[in-house]
Amino acid sequence: MSAPASSTVPSIAAEPRPAARAGAREWIGLAVIALPCAVYAMDLTVLNLALPALSAELKPSAAQMLWIIDIYGFFVAGFLITMGTLGDRIGRRRLLLIGAAFFAAASLLAAFAKSAEMLIAMRALLGVAGATVAPSTMSLIRNMFHDDHERQFAIGVWIASYSAGAAIGPLVGGALLEYFHWGSVFLIALPVMALLLLVGPRLLPEYRDPNAGRLDLASALLSLAAVLALVYALKRLAEHGWAWDAVAIGLTGLALGVAFVRRQGRLAYPLLDLGLFRSPAFTAAISAYGLSSLAMMGIYIFITQFLQLVLALSPLQAGLATLPWALAFIAGSLLAPRWARRFGRARVLVIGLLVSAAGSALFVGCSGPHALPLLVVAAVVMSLGMAPVITIGNEMMITTAPPERAGAASALAETVA
Repeated sequence: MSAPASSTVPSIAAEPRPAARAGAREWIGLAVIALPCAVYAMDLTVLNLALPALSAELKPSAAQMLWIIDIYGFFVAGFLITMGTLGDRIGRRRLLLIGAAFFAAASLLAAFAKSAEMLIAMRALLGVAGATVAPSTMSLIRNMFHDDHERQFAIGVWIASYSAGAAIGPLVGGALLEYFHWGSVFLIALPVMALLLLVGPRLLPEYRDPNAGRLDLASALLSLAAVLALVYALKRLAEHGWAWDAVAIGLTGLALGVAFVRRQGRLAYPLLDLGLFRSPAFTAAISAYGLSSLAMMGIYIFITQFLQLVLALSPLQAGLATLPWALAFIAGSLLAPRWARRFGRARVLVIGLLVSAAGSALFVGCSGPHALPLLVVAAVVMSLGMAPVITIGNEMMITTAPPERAGAASALAETVA
């Protein structure tokens, strides 16, 4: 009896198919989701210029003024983990569109607020809505761009949109306040969110984890309370030193954080998947990203104060002086994928950290008659080093995480930042 014909044919190992390339729909979709990211960043800075006019009309107390400024960032940080995991469960596009609708509504109400209390409430709602932007958009990029090189470039564009928003925020806000009511700084978001709501359902893919369990409300409350307590305590310590109430709030936040982490280890469907940290690439990337963001934001605060209080520049002049830094960061974000292909991701991360450290060291010499040009050079060098760290770090975190946990991984990254 002859052997089957199949036994005489040599087996050929199946070669992996190349990842599908993105088309026009994906690239237009990237542009659409980059716009709300820019608005999200603008809302962190644009209000500062409106404070004098706002104070004259609403007459907030000193405590109310602090809450008007800070509550947006507090609520963004507090809700990121919850929103990232919620997007994995109900659909990332759906969550982004819901957040866009609430962001537009809160912006409209904030623009015509009649009291400090109303403005604080609307800024809080803006923070909750803003927390849907970063994890939803980043995890959607994971679904839209399957080719490694294209995905790295798309993440570079995503990072650059935040830099662009932070850079143009003071400039756009200054121009609006020159001719219009202080509430106009909130109306910038309306056309952007309207565009997202109009074309998002057609251009953006939907994705949700089909095996996701119910959202654990106790975990959501623990994460919110822990983050808010820690952020508030750090702010109080920075403003007033080692006051006992700030230390007590900080210790409470730590205790709530420990309780949150321990609860995640017991849940079948945790809000935060601790298994992500078993990946050395994820742990290294999130550590580099978090420390770099901490250093960069600290230096940014120093620069803005130095330009106005020491060099006596006007707010508009100070905003213009920070443009080279923002442009360098945008350039570094867009060039990072090319550097990663040529030198490897790990080497780019290390070189980026060294370059940013060198730029940070240059700030030491920013004094005397040449303080301004030296500061600009130092900021540009630091940005060119920092941008690849943040861009490649984000790409490593989003690709090492399982596809069904991409939203949670992105939210965790933004919380650390």
